[in-house]
This record gives sequence, C-alpha cells and structure tokens, in this order.
Amino acid sequence: MRVHVVRKSGIEAHEQWLVIERPDPLTPPTHYVLSTLPKSTTRRQLVRRIKQRWRIERTYEDMKGEFGLDHFEGRSYRGWQHHISLVLACYAFVVAERSRAFPPEARGTQEHHSVANAA
Repeated sequence: MRVHVVRKSGIEAHEQWLVIERPDPLTPPTHYVLSTLPKSTTRRQLVRRIKQRWRIERTYEDMKGEFGLDHFEGRSYRGWQHHISLVLACYAFVVAERSRAFPPEARGTQEHHSVANAA
C-alpha cells in the first residue's frame, strides 16, 4: 500500500510503498520495507526489487567470508584496488563455474519432467 511517512520533523510530502511480509495470517508480520519506487510499479516488480537487495547482501557476505574481501590491510589506494579486483575476479570465476556445472535451464527441465511424469 502507499503511505506517507511521519518523521520527527513532520509528514513527508511524497508517498512511499509500505510492504509488509506476513508468511502466516495468524502470526504478526515478520518484515517491513519502505520503498520510494514509482506508484506505477507493479506488486511483482516491487517484491523482485526487495528480494534483489537480499541477493546483493548475500553476495557481499560470501565475498567477505570465502574470498577475503575484508582482509585488506594496506595503506594505498592502488593496493586496495588490486585487492578488490582480485576478489571480484575470483568470485566471478566461481559463479561462472557454478552456472556451468548447474545451468539454470537444467533446473527448469528437471522440474518439467517431474511434473509431466506425475501427470
């Protein structure tokens, strides 16, 4: 739904989207999100954008944990750029290898066959 946000300084002039995640109608909401996307945004587009944020945060955590994104202790900008470039290259390689080993179209085909066989 569209809402006006009330802050200490007063009501904001622009409407925002308020998205409330409630997996079970009998339990309290689990997650709230405010979004400044345009009013013309569909519900599907809005949810997709919100979920993309989770994906980006997960990627950042993976790069910190698995590739040492947060381990740079140098003092130069050039050294930091080198470190970040290597981490991103390693991450891109791993993502490419995963997608080669488990292509997205294979997942869809397997689901299609299991549904066809069940019918």
